[in-house]
Amino acid sequence: MKKLRALLLFIPLVFTLNAQSKKAKAKADKTTTANLQAHIQYLASDQLEGRRAGTPGETLAMQYISNMFEKYKLAPKGDNGYIQEFEISEGKGFSSADNFFLVNGAKLEPKTDYYPLSFSANLEIKASVSPMLREENQVWFWNVADILDDNKKNPHFDMISEVKAEAEKDAKKGAKALVVYNSSTLADNILFDKMDTAQSAAIPVVYLTETGVQKYFSDLTNIYDIDVSVHLATDNRKAHNVIGYLNFNAPATVVIGAHYDHLGYGEDGNSLDGQGQIHNGADDNASGTAALMELARILYNTKSHDNNYLFIAFSGEELGLLGSKYWLQHPTVNANINYMINMDMIGRYDSARKLTIGGYGTSPTWGEIFQTTADPNLVVKFDSSGSGPSDHSAFYHDSIPVLFFFTNTEPDYHKATDDADKINYKDETEIIDFIVNIVNATNNKGKLAFFQTKDQEMKSTHLPVTLGVMPDYGYTGSGLRIDGVSKGKTAEKIGLKAGDVLLQLGEYKFVDIETYMQTLQRFKKGDKTTLIISRNGKEMSFDVQF
Repeated sequence: MKKLRALLLFIPLVFTLNAQSKKAKAKADKTTTANLQAHIQYLASDQLEGRRAGTPGETLAMQYISNMFEKYKLAPKGDNGYIQEFEISEGKGFSSADNFFLVNGAKLEPKTDYYPLSFSANLEIKASVSPMLREENQVWFWNVADILDDNKKNPHFDMISEVKAEAEKDAKKGAKALVVYNSSTLADNILFDKMDTAQSAAIPVVYLTETGVQKYFSDLTNIYDIDVSVHLATDNRKAHNVIGYLNFNAPATVVIGAHYDHLGYGEDGNSLDGQGQIHNGADDNASGTAALMELARILYNTKSHDNNYLFIAFSGEELGLLGSKYWLQHPTVNANINYMINMDMIGRYDSARKLTIGGYGTSPTWGEIFQTTADPNLVVKFDSSGSGPSDHSAFYHDSIPVLFFFTNTEPDYHKATDDADKINYKDETEIIDFIVNIVNATNNKGKLAFFQTKDQEMKSTHLPVTLGVMPDYGYTGSGLRIDGVSKGKTAEKIGLKAGDVLLQLGEYKFVDIETYMQTLQRFKKGDKTTLIISRNGKEMSFDVQF
């Protein structure tokens, strides 16, 4: 009877505690939601002009985040207060405003019909010429077909060196510009190498594609009025990571990150609706940045002191994970990193698209953790891979367990329509609560073991074949340096390693990711060829079958 009486007294107490707990959560969530709205509405406002890395808009966002880190009492852990500055070197580029090629008044399309070469002089030349004639003080044309045929069996032949030599020779003989083209079917490997540091030629040098020749110079004996202007500019910018620290003197540190940069006006060519409009990036990734700041505020009062917490707002992610890679190469904290949580586009949750949590396979502990932290208010899809197109990938490739929170791509992705009024603030608050529960659940688990997963390789529906490599998007040399290789794919089978620089497939050379993808389009499944790479400065070749 006494036990029954005690039980009857206990039941209302449980209901009271549950009610109090729900009331406390509702009050805390209300604060989080209001803060998320304030953060995202500022970061995704037109005032910040799309937060392109290395611009005044990025600086305003940087200042806002560092002010919040200070308000939330994080210790500054950049090189200068909360800030870690790094340089973005994008090499040479050419804009349509300062570069053009007119033939009889018709404007050629850059890249499709022609492109200047990276060692060209910056000049504008007007002339009335025949491609078959070489007269002093005129534009000269050079067909490389014969020299390609003469050297097709020469493994040491370098067409770019030949073009540079031809331009120097022709300038001395009186040419005012050189237009290079190829009438043969042999690959010429004349590419625009934005990282080329060679001395500029004395005259403009442009390459006329097969399309350009067919469209604008169908009769090489005719006279053509030509107006060609080349203006190559080197783009070096200063970008900034923002770093704050909660130090509990624990043996390991959890890194919580999100990138805060976005596309600006689309100047870098990564917009899906063109240049000229402000791309505010509310979901991508003001949403993750706002969550980062809220997690800093919430975890300041955590009782989970068996880990320290390092909060990093990365810049340069949209240009190839530049900020996260730079921090890993130049860490501002001497930390034993336990695991990394990355939040990128977590503001557009709905039950149809779900919340995707990547990195599930990067530690055996994650399975155990998610058994005890399920959130009934969220529909979750798990992805085992530790790699992918966001900052967690850089940590995964440094053998650190990761989790990647992502509410999946929506129609406004990389468009000027990604605005703050489309964010689902209520469910983003729920995602933050979920992450806090995960952090608390790992508190007594010690250092998490790391597992390598089946990685996501660079994919495109337009690529008929792949090698199975993850590109190093921050590489500034010629070729394509790889961050890693996918299990079971061609690259692993032939022995490629992280750090290898891919240079040539068959007769086709490439100088960057874009020209590498163009090269892959020349092959189909079953094709056999030779891959040339550079490993530790030494060239090596591998037989490949796709």
